[in-house]
Amino acid sequence: MSTALGRSSPDRPNVLITSASRKVLLVRAFQEAQRRLDGAKVLAADVSRWSPALYEADEIVDLPRTDDPGFVESLVRACADERIGLVVPTRDEELPVLAGARQRLADDGTAVLVSPPAAVTTCRDKVMFAAAVEAAGLDTPRIFPTRDVPLPAFVKARIGAGGRGATVVTTRDALEAARAAILATGNEPVVQEFIDGPEYTVDVFIDPDGRAISCVPRERVVVVAGESVVSRTVRDPGLRDAVLRLCAALGLMGHVTVQAFRSPARMAFIEINPRYGGAAHLGFEAGAPTPEFAIRSARGERLEPRLDDYEADLVMLRYADDKFLRSSELGGEVSG
Repeated sequence: MSTALGRSSPDRPNVLITSASRKVLLVRAFQEAQRRLDGAKVLAADVSRWSPALYEADEIVDLPRTDDPGFVESLVRACADERIGLVVPTRDEELPVLAGARQRLADDGTAVLVSPPAAVTTCRDKVMFAAAVEAAGLDTPRIFPTRDVPLPAFVKARIGAGGRGATVVTTRDALEAARAAILATGNEPVVQEFIDGPEYTVDVFIDPDGRAISCVPRERVVVVAGESVVSRTVRDPGLRDAVLRLCAALGLMGHVTVQAFRSPARMAFIEINPRYGGAAHLGFEAGAPTPEFAIRSARGERLEPRLDDYEADLVMLRYADDKFLRSSELGGEVSG
């Protein structure tokens, strides 16, 4: 059975969240969406049986690592066996693989909530992303060459999630140490202008036809280890319009997480993670339930844009929770 990219087969109502890890709230959000629709299942996969989100899902799917040569075919079989019509990737490293497998899965009737390969590549590569922002006529922190770097500066890895190994440096020794640490991981360091100002995240949902359905900006009020633990929704038409312009220029699809510095004097885009972010639940609660949008659009429903239909000044305070299981409930071989 063949279906258009981004559309699922009618006989595949279930959802699979891959690399589920600790994304318990995301599993719950998709379960709530399924209950509002027709009560279909939400399944989860992760290579580690220590992942709490697995035990929140309706069922667990066993898949090999994304870098396993048999990953795609294993996923295709699982989608057929479990009637999975929508796959939701959540980890940066799996995005290129699943973006490349979109057509293979679509041919069998399963949509993948992922942007096209070129858009994923651009978002993961900090140098390419900066060039794309400038090509769209927007601002981004300046990237400095190897020498003559004004301090303080921001150092991060060129490929992948920007928060890993990212650090602010204030001395030449610290700059060289940060570069060396990133090089030791096999990545390339990128040195950028340091901007000290309010940081915002914008959660956007774009349907398979490239139409923006929702757009919820939120201020990152308190950030710990790169994760926003206190956030507040805001109404900012200028930021909204710039974000939508950038997403369209990149050809993004699905739920994407845009990060920018925003002050009265400047709006500078830092990065885009073309997937769900850790604090996306604030947008759901504010009035943009993108898990439901994802399921409905994958099933072929044409959604009406509701870009400003959310509650502003809604504050989210994030905290950890605990889940208790007996070893016998973990199932299978437990690995780290």
